[in-house]
Amino acid sequence: MTQSFGARLRTALDTHGPLCVGIDPHAALLEQWGLAQDADGVRTFGLRVVAAAAGRVGVVKPQVAFFERFGSRGFAALEDVTAAARAAGLLVLADAKRGDIGSTMAGYASAWLEPGSPLEADAVTISPYLGPESLRETLTAAVRAEKGVFVLAATSNPEAAALQTAQTVDVAAGEGETVARRVARDVTWVNDSDAFAGGLGPVGLVIGATVDRAAFGLDEAGLQRTPVLAPGFGAQGVEPEELVARFGMLSHNVLASESRSILGAGPDDIAEAITARGARYQEVLRG
Repeated sequence: MTQSFGARLRTALDTHGPLCVGIDPHAALLEQWGLAQDADGVRTFGLRVVAAAAGRVGVVKPQVAFFERFGSRGFAALEDVTAAARAAGLLVLADAKRGDIGSTMAGYASAWLEPGSPLEADAVTISPYLGPESLRETLTAAVRAEKGVFVLAATSNPEAAALQTAQTVDVAAGEGETVARRVARDVTWVNDSDAFAGGLGPVGLVIGATVDRAAFGLDEAGLQRTPVLAPGFGAQGVEPEELVARFGMLSHNVLASESRSILGAGPDDIAEAITARGARYQEVLRG
């Protein structure tokens, strides 16, 4: 039996530190790297990032949209990049942000989490905004396949705050909580199972490094076994030295996602950029 996703992630974090390298081959970067604006370009881009990241970080995060825009050939390129990353010992977090109901959501879960699927990743980002209960079967599928999911909770884009900090009302209890907190409560219970031996569970949250967690109702209580994907480091302005100040007791569970700040170094210098950036995070956690 293979290890659970949480156990694999814990090993990756402890070995390589928090840095998660995004694989985001958007048009400007393809041009900077001297690559074609087509499926071959994004394949080459992705494979170069994988080669630079292998042995330097534990997790890479392909942004599915930048492959999807090239149709079936783009998806084929993503399959190749994902397979190469996993073969290199990297955990692959597919940033697909899928969210639906019933058999449609089950189809997405099968595509990204089912062993042997062409798009098989180690984890995938998913959206709870058709109702957290709509994700129940996906959470179950992830546990059974020893995969992970990262559920959008408090994202780093400013326009999300009005929705995610809005107050829900529990009619029975006569009190409310933020939407983000309600999402966290409705999905992270999975991590409390004895099957995960007190370590990280398979259900993570997306919590932007740029947000005020208190305003979103996401304090540290009850989240000690929850992985956190934290966009907002790097190009969005948050520096590695702010990791502990931003996430407190959760810092050792955080994947600090960086894309443009590293990819902008170009194909010749990306490996050095990953090493340097990763060292800053590790230094922070060593205190």
